[in-house]
Amino acid sequence: MRATEVFAPAKINLALHVIGQRADGYHLLDSLVVFAPVGDRLVIAPGRGLSLHVHGPEAAGVPADMGNLALRAAALLGGDAAVTLDKRLPSSSGIGGGSADAAAALRGMAALHGTRINDMQALALGADVPMCLGSRPVRVRGIGERLDPVTLPPVAAVLVNPRRPVSTPAVFKALQSRDNPSMPDRLPSLTDAPGLIAFLREMRNDLEAPARQVEPVINLVLTALEAQRGCTLARMSGSGATCFGLFAHEADAQAAAQRIGRAKPDWWVAGGVLGDQMQQAAPRLSQGIQ
Repeated sequence: MRATEVFAPAKINLALHVIGQRADGYHLLDSLVVFAPVGDRLVIAPGRGLSLHVHGPEAAGVPADMGNLALRAAALLGGDAAVTLDKRLPSSSGIGGGSADAAAALRGMAALHGTRINDMQALALGADVPMCLGSRPVRVRGIGERLDPVTLPPVAAVLVNPRRPVSTPAVFKALQSRDNPSMPDRLPSLTDAPGLIAFLREMRNDLEAPARQVEPVINLVLTALEAQRGCTLARMSGSGATCFGLFAHEADAQAAAQRIGRAKPDWWVAGGVLGDQMQQAAPRLSQGIQ
């Protein structure tokens, strides 16, 4: 029986500026986004009706009904399917796990049934879903609907989550200013990791300070990253609690990930090179009984 396998890479906000708020309550953002070589995996096979089975090291508490964004995404494109989700990213962690799963489900269902993905359908699922569809470096503006591809150099990183879910509404509620400066209209030419990191040092994540108030353990995560040899920038992604440390050399990042993992075995830790995951996220057709 034919099945489609899809990788759902983690989304990392290298910078996230909150620059306004609409009358309907939606916040206006200006964010620089890349993708990580770690993520969830979906297998989508023909089935009777539409079903979802969730397993994996981060599956605890993840719904297998229409409360799961991946299943809602699959339903949008129509057609029967048996969806299996191998959950490896922590939930409510600021790296777009649910949105990445939804985007992967859209890609997989489109490949399986030969249908097209409607961008407005993707946005209706959530602000992060459209950017996760492409899984490549992008500047995101508006409420997530304005996507401008950017060319960025790959950069080595360590991702750390303290396994404390953070409520995005609570973080926005604690945000003091909702009218902050945006990134430059024209981004500079960024051709290597040191140049990218130097630019990012001048940028911000406006949600980091309120997230630290909501979940103080984020302070410990950032301190642990900043203490690592070779770490040139430590910052939170999204609304937290996942934080990342950037490194000039991949070997330093991998060594740091191992050290933090040994020191904090209850934390989720991953090392890798951030950048373009479009090819890795492309659906692959395979033969197998699911």
